[in-house]
Amino acid sequence: MAGLIELHGPLVPLPPAADPFTALVRAVLGQQLSVKAAASIAARLEAATAYVPARLLALAPEALRGLGLSWAKVRTVRAISDAALSGQIDFAHLGTLPDEEVVTALLPLPGIGRWTAEMFLMFSLARPDVFSLGDLGLRRGLEHFYPGQEAATVLGRWSPHRTLAARYLWLARP
Repeated sequence: MAGLIELHGPLVPLPPAADPFTALVRAVLGQQLSVKAAASIAARLEAATAYVPARLLALAPEALRGLGLSWAKVRTVRAISDAALSGQIDFAHLGTLPDEEVVTALLPLPGIGRWTAEMFLMFSLARPDVFSLGDLGLRRGLEHFYPGQEAATVLGRWSPHRTLAARYLWLARP
């Protein structure tokens, strides 16, 4: 890790998202799409709904599909909006919960798996000690830079800065 830090220098700290609801919706929009395609869909969705849960739910699923969302993303985005409106997830206070409680709150939503929840923790809530073993790039980075070592042992040495370690491994792209 010292070599990666020396090679890439210090990284800018990640700020927490101003609006966790919007951040989660945008994270879903970006799944399995190019940055450019995701940004285009996100801009259309923002123009149509301003990322307001009630406005999002007021749009027919076909209208969301017309904005560029896949049917799976329509289902997920509507479920996130419903969770926000019903109080199932209190997005205003989500950032105050411990990491595992955030994951537990998000996992019941269709289309949200552990990887998405962990990326949300890292990039939307700016949590400093998250490392997603569900991320292929991170697993490959561990295998490349720490061959034969148990992931838990390596990750234990990086705590409480595992998010930063993950960012360096992504930069290295072994």
